[in-house]
Amino acid sequence: MKNLRDVWSSRFMHYIGEVQKYMQFIFTGHIAIVLVFLIGAGGYQYSEWLKVVQTDFPAEVLIAVIIGILLAFSRPTTLLREPDQVYLLPLESKMSLYFSKALAWTFWSQVWIVAIVYIVSIPLLKAVTELTTVEIWTIFLLTIVLKYLSVRGEFSYRYSERGQMVWVDRFIRAVIFAAAIYMGLHAQLLLAVIAIVISVVYMIVFSKKSVGEPVPYEHFVKLEQNRMMSFYRFANYFTDVPHLHGSIRRRSWMDWLYKFVPYGKENAQKYLVFRTFIRTDDHFYLWVRLTAISAIIAAFVDIPVVTWIVAGALSFATTIQLKQALLSSGEFRMDMLYPLPDHARQLAVKQIVRLAMISQAIVVGLCAMTQPMFYIAFIIVLVISELTSKVSK
Repeated sequence: MKNLRDVWSSRFMHYIGEVQKYMQFIFTGHIAIVLVFLIGAGGYQYSEWLKVVQTDFPAEVLIAVIIGILLAFSRPTTLLREPDQVYLLPLESKMSLYFSKALAWTFWSQVWIVAIVYIVSIPLLKAVTELTTVEIWTIFLLTIVLKYLSVRGEFSYRYSERGQMVWVDRFIRAVIFAAAIYMGLHAQLLLAVIAIVISVVYMIVFSKKSVGEPVPYEHFVKLEQNRMMSFYRFANYFTDVPHLHGSIRRRSWMDWLYKFVPYGKENAQKYLVFRTFIRTDDHFYLWVRLTAISAIIAAFVDIPVVTWIVAGALSFATTIQLKQALLSSGEFRMDMLYPLPDHARQLAVKQIVRLAMISQAIVVGLCAMTQPMFYIAFIIVLVISELTSKVSK
């Protein structure tokens, strides 16, 4: 038992160290500025909307559905590795101690998301419902309890069913939790308690079903690998992750774009770089993600200054990351065998990045058309992009 505690502690410290190593690159200065403005702008618009919201707004249904879905997604963080399928087999009968620590971390690392969403919804509840402060915070405690049951329930289901049909389990739990929150928001605490009892019984059924079953190491290891790979892919948008190899997709539905590169020997590098940008997930989705964020802010935030700052910051982030990613191709390429000028690839990358940023500027400009001086967002994206491309190495 002491050995399992040591195993979890060492795994946990390594995991925290790995996350912190990449978080320092994710939450840089320009991202912090964007987040501050996003939170400030969102809070301002939310408060302004609460002043005019109708009393018949279905806040209870909306909050119950959102909280129910968030509660249902309770993927366990086990920190298991592939060698554990062999080396931890002798300790399988004592793995409950290891999993209890894993579930405790899973609960505390996920409960804050549900708590923040509920706390943000409290002003809306006070505006359109007659709930007292005591009732609102009682439902908050109910939400915390349901999150604990959800973490235990999803783990028991994955353990007993080997991870098969998890979406069915999540759908059932989402319905039960949404019903419990909805009943609580309507001050029908007895019905809310009944929904909690149902969720407890549901959890116990799969917990008892897993008794005597071997630990599904293969499923939990794969789940952990997918979770960490998702984090690494996200971190790779901000810094280089050495052991991450981005996947390549043809995206045949975008083949028509290659026609914009004229056929000719002088455009060989431009054609190759363009195909690299379109087909590489890391490069392509980086542009899509940052463009989408900038476009959403431009479309829904009615504060022009905030739109301009966010558009400028994301233009800088997109340009510098795309340029570095397209230039950092260190592996052997067939074009290295041909007598092309040394600066041909640098020039091609510069042209493709400029084309990508013009596209981003057009998208952001169109989304900002409802704002006064919407064209400024378009200009800012282009100017920041050009300056970043010229100054950066």
